[in-house]
Amino acid sequence: MKAGIAGIVALIVLLVAIIVGWSSLFTVRQTEQVLLVRLGEPVRVVTEPGLHFKAPFIDTVISIDKRILDLENPSQEVIASDQKRLVVDAFARYRIKNALRFYQSIGSIPAANIQLTTLLNAALRRVLGEVTFIQVVRDEREGLMQRIRAQLDREADGYGIEVIDVRIRRADLPDQNSQAVYQRMQTERQREAAEFRAQGGQKAQEIRSKADREATVIVAEANSQAEEIRGSGDAERNRLFAAAYGKDPEFFSFYRSMTAYDQSLKSSDTRFLLRPDSEFFRFFANSSGRPATRPATAAPGAAQAAPEPAAAPR
Repeated sequence: MKAGIAGIVALIVLLVAIIVGWSSLFTVRQTEQVLLVRLGEPVRVVTEPGLHFKAPFIDTVISIDKRILDLENPSQEVIASDQKRLVVDAFARYRIKNALRFYQSIGSIPAANIQLTTLLNAALRRVLGEVTFIQVVRDEREGLMQRIRAQLDREADGYGIEVIDVRIRRADLPDQNSQAVYQRMQTERQREAAEFRAQGGQKAQEIRSKADREATVIVAEANSQAEEIRGSGDAERNRLFAAAYGKDPEFFSFYRSMTAYDQSLKSSDTRFLLRPDSEFFRFFANSSGRPATRPATAAPGAAQAAPEPAAAPR
């Protein structure tokens, strides 16, 4: 009987030990950090992953995510410094760097998202309200996102939150203004294109005029050189003719007569009305070119024909 009671007591003690030991242990995962709260008061923050101990029954384990979290911000309408309305779609990424401060100030991630959304919208309006529409959409977008992140991070630090990044996913005009702006931009681009085409046409005309002028000068110089060469050739030819004439006048006369025959009788419809004994055909009558001896007397009544002028040798 005593042995049975001892066994029951031992079993109860074992169960109590198991329960106490179970309630004294807790685990921390790689993706979380743990805040221990004793009777409503935070006592310790555990960030190292693994198995840890706590006071049984009186310590409460509060798990807080330590990964980088996303904050999706709904599209907001912002007025730029040039009074243009912008529809801005932005998002942020953050992490909880101080679990105790985060628990004491906000307490949960949904509440943090609501608070950060308010702060992000305020930072967007402050920063984008100081610059123009063009600076937002084209010139200074990266710098503006850095300024927004810095402001949001400074304000979120009081909640134990570190803002990693802020990105403007889209910044456009409202739909009612987009079409008008598009038409204005299209008109502006067309005007610039027309200016570029006009400048290109003017430049092409200048180049074409310059090329024509240079071509005219080159042709004139070429003609001048050709005339000089032709004159030199004629002078050389005349010199050679003069030398040939001085060396053998009879052969020169024969050569010029043959050349004159070739030039004057080349055409098939050439007609000459000359006396056979004219000076032009003297080589037909005599191969030496000397004039033929005429008969001493002529028939009575025959008219004395006037001598035909000899064709000038060329």
